[in-house]
Amino acid sequence: MKEEAAQKQIIEALLDPACYPHPVGRIQHVETHISHVLLTGNFVYKLKKPLNLGFLDFSTLDKRRFYCEEELRLNRRLAPDIYLEVVTFNGDVAAPCLNGPGPVLDYAIKMDQFDPEATLDRLDHLAQLSVQHVDTIASTVADFHLNIPCVLMDSSWGTAETIWESVAQNFEQISEQAGERSKGLQWLETIHQWSAAEHNRLVPDLELRRVQGYVRECHGDLHLGNMAWEEGKLLIFDCIEFNPALRWIDVMSEVAFCYMDLLFRNHHDFASRFLNRYLERTGDYAGMKLLRYYAVYRAMVRAKVAFIRAAQSGLPSEMVEYERQQGLYHLRLAERLTRAVKPVLMITHGLSGSGKTVFSQSLIMKFEMISLRSDIERKRLAGLEALTKSGSSAESGIYSREFSRRTYDFLAELAETLLEAGWPVLVDATFIARWQRELFQQIAMRCGVIFCILDFLVPEALLRQRIQARSVTGKDASEADISVLELQLRTQEALTHAEAHMVIEATTVESVAAKLKIAVTSHN
Repeated sequence: MKEEAAQKQIIEALLDPACYPHPVGRIQHVETHISHVLLTGNFVYKLKKPLNLGFLDFSTLDKRRFYCEEELRLNRRLAPDIYLEVVTFNGDVAAPCLNGPGPVLDYAIKMDQFDPEATLDRLDHLAQLSVQHVDTIASTVADFHLNIPCVLMDSSWGTAETIWESVAQNFEQISEQAGERSKGLQWLETIHQWSAAEHNRLVPDLELRRVQGYVRECHGDLHLGNMAWEEGKLLIFDCIEFNPALRWIDVMSEVAFCYMDLLFRNHHDFASRFLNRYLERTGDYAGMKLLRYYAVYRAMVRAKVAFIRAAQSGLPSEMVEYERQQGLYHLRLAERLTRAVKPVLMITHGLSGSGKTVFSQSLIMKFEMISLRSDIERKRLAGLEALTKSGSSAESGIYSREFSRRTYDFLAELAETLLEAGWPVLVDATFIARWQRELFQQIAMRCGVIFCILDFLVPEALLRQRIQARSVTGKDASEADISVLELQLRTQEALTHAEAHMVIEATTVESVAAKLKIAVTSHN
């Protein structure tokens, strides 16, 4: 209590512009459940509250210094221009001096100030969140995950046991608040039972992922409130520094956080887009086995944070009620995520240039499916980036019969993995050979899911026109040229009478999504 009282005096004093050696505008004080943030115009100063909440401990001056240094190190990975240095406030609590003489009163992180209205949660509130934002988040997070260090095997971080400790802690910390309302208590019990059963089922997968190098030093708190859009650039800030176990996590746990947050904001389309763009970049489809488990966990994390905020002393009654509602809304989302939905397997059918990819990318936002694109997975198998040219001709290199067979077998393996994990799948490929379609129909039968063929009928002249236009831009993973199209025209095997009942014509995205919804509902 003594440190809290002293820090309160320091904060009050720091509202005076005379405390700063640089020009200061109107000083704004923003208080979170674990920090004080002072916005001075050009710079921001963030002080950690002297708290010990179990999952974090800033209770001593030395600990606050250490975690300020950690916050600086970690956040410079994604926002190097924002996080500037660790500073001290020295002297007397009634008149603290920035980096001045005398004893250190407290430590703070100095940051470059950006417009608080530029955070993505604010843009979302203003209905300004866009596909461009979502695509940039996905590519930024994917590249970040591909380049950060993996956990050492002699560490306990990322083990199934450590993961469960974090999951269980959420239930312990919010049971009292959520239990004040009968619906919240029911949701909490359902989520707890499901999480325990799911964790036990996934233990081998959790441990395997760790051995395979998917547990990495992540951001740890990847939601829209910790992202901003400044001058056409994405900033991701406020990484978790206070508990290594909360940032040394499976990358899919981090993906699940952003995915869940988009769902919470009723952006099912953006959630699907983000997920697909991330998977397309990283190829981590195996991680989808864990995504639902982690998404439920992340919803519980946000519920916990909301309830902690609601319990803050001195909070106006309307804010207390707002935070409690936020907690309950996240509990409701977590409960919904525990409900399994019978997936569907859809494949496309159409020649190169028929618009399969453009249509598919719109459909997966409308119906929430995981897309597997042959052009990208073919390149991945060859060790190539999506836009890197292979130099292959129509029947050689990565477009040879042998490599095409290998590509379809790989797509089949991925599709089955996703279906078994409970995710609807759309495979974007030509599927002009009967054996290719039969391969995926057999997978659907094994998995007990609906099988659909999305058929694209496009005049040959338009196909040629599109392929020629695409080759000029060089911004597509497909290398199909006119010679490939001509080979397809000569060798394609038409859909059979037996396949007719599986076909959905690619008319409009809305029409196809509606038919899929009816089919899945009747199947369930």
